[in-house]
Amino acid sequence: MNYAPQLDSLCPATFAFNIIGRKWNLPILALLCEYKTIRYNELKRNLDGITGTTLTNCLKELTDYGIVHREQYHEIPPRVEYSLTKAGQELAPIIELIVAWGEKNIEAYQDLTASS
Repeated sequence: MNYAPQLDSLCPATFAFNIIGRKWNLPILALLCEYKTIRYNELKRNLDGITGTTLTNCLKELTDYGIVHREQYHEIPPRVEYSLTKAGQELAPIIELIVAWGEKNIEAYQDLTASS
């Protein structure tokens, strides 16, 4: 069975959340908002718990959606840098608001769950 969403039948909000709502995509995008340009290993170091395969797949997916730009430099050793495209930069203020909301509300949530 194919569980991939049919893009032509999605509303715009569902399309957007389908991209940024995946487990690692939002943290990756938040780091790209913060650092502007970042190398693969630096991303991996900043994402506690992500595997190399998962990071590679997420970056490829975000690149395929046109949100992340991958720049490969033909040097020795090889260097690859990731940054936000124009479409990704349009998401930056939204992502920053989501992060700020999370920072503001996570403590209250933790207090609620601790008292349960």
